[in-house]
Amino acid sequence: MIRVAIFEDNKHLRETFQFLLSNSEGFSCIGAYADCSDMLKKLTDKSCDVVLMDIEMPGMNGIDATRLLKENFPAVNILIQTVFFEDDYIFKAICAGASGYILKTTTPDGYLDAIRDVQSGGSPMTPGIARRVLEIFKSSLQPPAAAKDYNLTTQEKRVLQLLVSGKSYKMIAGELFIATDTVKSHVSNIYAKLHVHSGTEAVALALRDRIV
Repeated sequence: MIRVAIFEDNKHLRETFQFLLSNSEGFSCIGAYADCSDMLKKLTDKSCDVVLMDIEMPGMNGIDATRLLKENFPAVNILIQTVFFEDDYIFKAICAGASGYILKTTTPDGYLDAIRDVQSGGSPMTPGIARRVLEIFKSSLQPPAAAKDYNLTTQEKRVLQLLVSGKSYKMIAGELFIATDTVKSHVSNIYAKLHVHSGTEAVALALRDRIV
């Protein structure tokens, strides 16, 4: 059971997300809030796995809330959901500790898949967001003279390439004709060999050192 807390100021969306989670197998909504006031107190007595976080809310915004949550509950995964596509929002959300970033135009099934992915260690992003993240990294990183060798297997390189392309674990499994659990195992090995702890770090390193 994935326990999700929602922070969304739009009443209709908040209630829609709450209904979706409460009526989807394997999920439970432990709270739905219109803002981040007393956020830490609200989550202190609850076991929370994933926070679905809006960016623009009255009072504390989602980026500052993400930073505060990660400082106090580092194990909680935060999935940013927003209508904003600006580089500044994307960059700040990732730097604040967000594990994933999706647009509000994402389908209900897409939301559930993203929550599953972030809970299993992935960094889900809608394709448009993934492209912008790659462009941000490419514009800010200088490639070395030669690609570094991290002793990745051929299959691990394929998985990493698909992560760089913004694919979810489910999509990678389908493209490589392997089980999702096998993808998770490959990703775990990739993290260990690259000495990183998240999909975002893995993508940044892959681009910087031209691994794929």
